[in-house]
Amino acid sequence: MYRSSKLIGRDAELRAVLATLESAQAGLGGAVFLVGESGVGKSRLASRVAELATAAGTRVMRGRGSTIGTAVPLRPLTEALLSLLRSGPVDPTALGPYGPILGRLVPDWGRPPADQENTSLVILAEAVLRLTGVAGAARGCLMLLDDLQDADTETLAVLEYLIDNVALQPTMLLGAIRAESCAALTLARSAAQRGQCTLIELGRLDDDGLRQMVGACLGTAPERVPVAVHALVSTGSSGNPFLIEELVAGMIDGALLVGGPAGWRMSEELPSTLPSILARGMAQGIEQLDPQTRELLSMGALLGRRFPLTVVQAASGLSDRAVLDRLCGDVAERLVTVDDQLTDWYAFRHQLTREALLTLLGPGERTRLAQRMADAVEAVFPGLPGEWCQVSATLHLEADNPEVAGQLFTEAGRRAIAQGGATTAVALLDRAIGLLGDNNPVARAAALEALLHALAEAGLVERALASVSTLDQIGGVDPRRRAQLHTRLAWAATVAGRSAEGLAQVEQARALLGPDAAAEDTAPIDVVAAHLVLDTAGQDQLATAEVLARRAATVAETVPLPVVACQAWQLLGALVRHRDPAEATRCLERALAIAAQHRLPIWEIHALIRLGNDDALRDASLYRLEQARERASQAGAVTARHQAEASLALHAALRGDFDTASGLVRQVLAATTRLNLLETTQYVLLVSAVLEGHQGRRREMEHALAEFRRWRGDLALHAPRVHGLARAFCALLEEDRPRALDELARAFSAEEQSPTVFHLSGRHGLHLLLQVMSGEAGWPAYEAVQGDSASQLRWDLQFALFAKAVLLGRSGQPDAAEEAAAEAMRAGAPYAMGRHLALRLVCESALADGWGHPVQWLRAAEEHFHRSDVPAVASACRALLRQSGVRVNQRRSGAGDIPSGLRSVGVTVREFEVLRLLVGRLSNREIAGRLHLSPRTVERHVSSLLGKTGLPNRIALSKFAAEVERG
Repeated sequence: MYRSSKLIGRDAELRAVLATLESAQAGLGGAVFLVGESGVGKSRLASRVAELATAAGTRVMRGRGSTIGTAVPLRPLTEALLSLLRSGPVDPTALGPYGPILGRLVPDWGRPPADQENTSLVILAEAVLRLTGVAGAARGCLMLLDDLQDADTETLAVLEYLIDNVALQPTMLLGAIRAESCAALTLARSAAQRGQCTLIELGRLDDDGLRQMVGACLGTAPERVPVAVHALVSTGSSGNPFLIEELVAGMIDGALLVGGPAGWRMSEELPSTLPSILARGMAQGIEQLDPQTRELLSMGALLGRRFPLTVVQAASGLSDRAVLDRLCGDVAERLVTVDDQLTDWYAFRHQLTREALLTLLGPGERTRLAQRMADAVEAVFPGLPGEWCQVSATLHLEADNPEVAGQLFTEAGRRAIAQGGATTAVALLDRAIGLLGDNNPVARAAALEALLHALAEAGLVERALASVSTLDQIGGVDPRRRAQLHTRLAWAATVAGRSAEGLAQVEQARALLGPDAAAEDTAPIDVVAAHLVLDTAGQDQLATAEVLARRAATVAETVPLPVVACQAWQLLGALVRHRDPAEATRCLERALAIAAQHRLPIWEIHALIRLGNDDALRDASLYRLEQARERASQAGAVTARHQAEASLALHAALRGDFDTASGLVRQVLAATTRLNLLETTQYVLLVSAVLEGHQGRRREMEHALAEFRRWRGDLALHAPRVHGLARAFCALLEEDRPRALDELARAFSAEEQSPTVFHLSGRHGLHLLLQVMSGEAGWPAYEAVQGDSASQLRWDLQFALFAKAVLLGRSGQPDAAEEAAAEAMRAGAPYAMGRHLALRLVCESALADGWGHPVQWLRAAEEHFHRSDVPAVASACRALLRQSGVRVNQRRSGAGDIPSGLRSVGVTVREFEVLRLLVGRLSNREIAGRLHLSPRTVERHVSSLLGKTGLPNRIALSKFAAEVERG
């Protein structure tokens, strides 16, 4: 074979690619795309890089666009991962929860849990990214993806994620794309414009490179290439490497170029009308084939760039030996070669060869061969598994059987949905609908039904909602199935935050079923409607949602409909907690039991998360939340794991374990923002706000809430957390009790306007204590709160018991008050910050009414707040100790918080505390109240600050203070 074994004319491009590879081997990944026309040498350059990477000990993954010409979801990635596993083992347990996710691509790693969250391409992309990191831990990992112009939409979505996130992995992405209008090229150019990848455009060889390549093909030095040969090849190939090789081979086969002891020479004067390169090259080779070999290759060309021997053999009727003899003949070997990755497959040496074969087929012959190939595919692969359904559809289309092709494209679309390839499914089903005529309404309606499902799964809710009326007009689908479709669209609208459209779909589903609908048909509608009701404002939505969910749960257990039952019981667990926490636990336990009975691992994990939160709220136990996190990791339920970790972060913040909470928040946010998990990101940002608020860090708390809004979070829907659990607690750590009461009032007002399933707003604990402390509430208020079953949540209970102690002490029952305080401290044992804040508050009453051990309690609280860097409360504790006649040593911590410029002019810790309070334009008396000083002392500090800063007046000092706070 007269072909070059060398890589010629690509030295600069090879150096650029290898530089990225060396960086990846050092742990700093990157992406490179090779772009050029067909035959320009993209695959040859990529293969050379792969050879060098393998020699250097780098793990190599190789995949390519669809092998047989149809877009199969995630085929290039599956091929790449399987090639990695063939080269050496990879332990999926090293990937944590992402290991099972790769079961979508690597069957040996098991089936991923069947749940919508695990069909996310972003989560799959993260799993692939982590796999490359594990594989490349020693010497890097090279992922080579060829023929990306033929890649499916899902592969490109994963690839886009990898491009954007590969920088900190020991991974290099190397892709080859034909220079033609395609989604892959658009993606690569966009990434290059953002600076996320390198785009190398391969041009044709220059004159020197062309001469070197001709010499390499002939096995001679470039300077010994005859001038006439050089001129002919230059004219015919224009520097395209593949065409150079084809032309040289054609000239030798046609005896125009003859070799001898003296070297190569032209055999005769060239005719004035020189045949085209294809006539002398590929076309001449095809014409030299015997009829049976040509037919074999033509049938293979109908399948794609690569084809399996079994199908071609079945279509030809020849024996295995006869097929191999023909494919291994001298002329055929110029056109095809054994595939380098798939056993018993052959590949055309170039796409141009395949195109030439198809061009030479007449219309009638092409139709006839396509029908034979369609029959052969169905015989060799009964049931048309995997990609063969699409292949058969394409062949039937070539064979002029549009109805059969349309039905096969419909089936391929359904399978793509099941594989998580919703976008590919949309394209396949659009094609099916275009082929199925009006004379087959049943088949057309089935295709449209599948299309609506695919649109919902792909997040194209608006198009799905606009298209559903077409299904109603076509007919061919019974009302029950149409109602199920409307219910599915209602849930898609719910997930997309489009409650109004969701409710409209619910109503259409109910109308289709009519007033006498079977309960088993209405139960799925009821549970979706219950979720939708919760997303609408109003005072009765909790009761309405409970009625719907309870009805759905009852029916779902009878039928049974286990998924509906799990949805309903879990929702009920949240809805009834405010009324009966014990019943809420029973609902969740029921959901867990149903999930376990019917082997629904995702629903089991979600039930564990809810039960874990239930345990944490009632008795501060984190065991089931930890169990849920572990189970989610084992099952590959990535979103569920992050939800469990976000809940653990919230309870760590309530416990005052701020380092643990902060670590979890950072970890979860890094993953959920990258994965674009909107709901979980919103939740963890709320947790972050609570975490900052419970450390008295107002600026950081408000930043977290601003991020929450940026992620499209609705503060009004989460007012209890925002005002009651975050801002009110932060105000108390700033010793701003009026502000805390105002925030609590905001939380309660929001609850009254739109009841919520969240119950740590402060109504049953912190607010009661503050009201009792101020004298605005007495025994009736306490008994009313205690009569509410929701008051038994442990976080609230500690404050309610401290309120009881204050009331007992005020009533002249010191022993009973002390016992109540001891009980409160036992309830608050897990919550260091909350318990010490309550002690600081109740000591005012204990000192005034003469009960308990206020000095001991204040010393403990002061020490806690001093160590926790909450100076306002620590100062308040010291002031109360002094008022009780106890000598207190002055704390001088906090100097590190003073900006260096202020420290250099002698501003003290106390003066800096006064300066920070001037931001709010407070009076001397208000500042004195906050810092437990006299107004006269505050006046002296303000005067000192004016002198040290050189500012003219108090207004200027307040503006300066605001600038200091902003940093």
